[in-house]
Amino acid sequence: MSVKQVSVFVEDKPGKLNEMTQVLAENKINMRAVSVAIADGFGIIRLLVDDVYEASTVLKDAGYVNKLTPVVVAATSDAPGGLNQILNVLTEAKINIEYMYAISGERKTDKAYMVFRVNDHKAAEAALTKAGLTVLSGEEMSEI
Repeated sequence: MSVKQVSVFVEDKPGKLNEMTQVLAENKINMRAVSVAIADGFGIIRLLVDDVYEASTVLKDAGYVNKLTPVVVAATSDAPGGLNQILNVLTEAKINIEYMYAISGERKTDKAYMVFRVNDHKAAEAALTKAGLTVLSGEEMSEI
């Protein structure tokens, strides 16, 4: 049930992020979530998109090194303590979080969505589901 994230490696120079997103725009790939991290002259752009395989292909064709990574997308109430509810479940299940970021966009529901890269995505999904939280599939991601 995990969602595939596209991680793209870019130089840390003015305009490089713009060039990469231009490739996606020209190919009508919609970004649902994005995270940018910079270290040692390079950036890792983490993307959730509406068509992961097309995005990976067009980026590769444009010369971008990219990698598909499974991530867990969990929904919780958009209220104080919502993130803490998810973190409590992952802590109890002894799941290590490597990084996380939020999904933003038009508010269609009263839910907040968090993306987690964890050491064991299947165990995380099972723990969250058992706790009554919603874990999104790739198809469900395209609907939010």
